[in-house]
Amino acid sequence: MSFVIRKIISTGKCPKPLAAYSQAVVADRTVYCSGVIGVELEEPTLVSGGAAAQTVKALEHLSNLLTAAGSGIDKVVKTTVLLASMDDYAEVNHEYKKVFGSNFPARTCYAVSKLPLGAAVEIEAVGIIGDVKHESD
Repeated sequence: MSFVIRKIISTGKCPKPLAAYSQAVVADRTVYCSGVIGVELEEPTLVSGGAAAQTVKALEHLSNLLTAAGSGIDKVVKTTVLLASMDDYAEVNHEYKKVFGSNFPARTCYAVSKLPLGAAVEIEAVGIIGDVKHESD
């Protein structure tokens, strides 16, 4: 009988969870990252500068988390972007494109009524671990 590996990922390079959840969980060769917001590393306070600055910080945390799990931004296959306001869509998307380049993962983006700590944006991701061969149509 073979087993699927399940491993909890925790890194000091990302803010500690604000509730009862893991920063990420690896299941076999897939890493599921919990949503991250644009907070300072040492204390749960939002970075100043609004949605754009929070997006930059959230993506930095997400990148660190993926690295800790043995993956990386280039191995993300799906993201979910939660916005406190769709008015921030363009500036969040601008910062998002800087990080993901042109080989974008699948993505869902929608507005919600409220995010933790009053954040403007939260981003979660699913990535893969190991060698990846990128193909195009």
